[in-house]
Amino acid sequence: MASTSDIKNGVCIKYNNDLWKIVQFQHVKPGKGAAFVRTKLKNIQTGKNLEHTFPAGAKIEIIRIETRKYQFLYSEDTGCHFMNVQDYEQIFVEKHMINGGEFMKEGEKVDIVFHVDEEMPLYGEVPQYVTLEVTYTEPGEKGNTATNSTKPATLETNATVQVPLFINQGDFVKIDTANAAYSERVKK
Repeated sequence: MASTSDIKNGVCIKYNNDLWKIVQFQHVKPGKGAAFVRTKLKNIQTGKNLEHTFPAGAKIEIIRIETRKYQFLYSEDTGCHFMNVQDYEQIFVEKHMINGGEFMKEGEKVDIVFHVDEEMPLYGEVPQYVTLEVTYTEPGEKGNTATNSTKPATLETNATVQVPLFINQGDFVKIDTANAAYSERVKK
């Protein structure tokens, strides 16, 4: 059993019979009273965020996790199939468990995080930036580069993002998967 002194960003803990990832923490020692640890937690299964304060020295249960590289093969209605790039073992992961899953294309490398003790996939992480082709958008107009106006664009993965007016169908764009936003145009 670990204590609050072992808390670090990215550590997974078991709290109230759920698995939580520590997103942010702060050790606080007020002038009066006992020290405590203020944390921001994210539920691994549901994605729900929670702020919780642990008293200093409180016992916590740290969950061992491991990140493994998998290749995205194809998706179905409920989930996606992945193949381990080292031993070619295939697994199935539900779509809601993949962060940025709408930007995955076949052959893409994805990090799948596993609960080591139970050999169970917890969630998947798409790379922070991906380059995708714009399959449909309204035509751009010459001279529309000075404003911050945007228009919707459909990407090759069928995801829709807002792009600047000068982006045309067939252009390649760099997408920030963390906030599902256009980053820049890419020359191919």
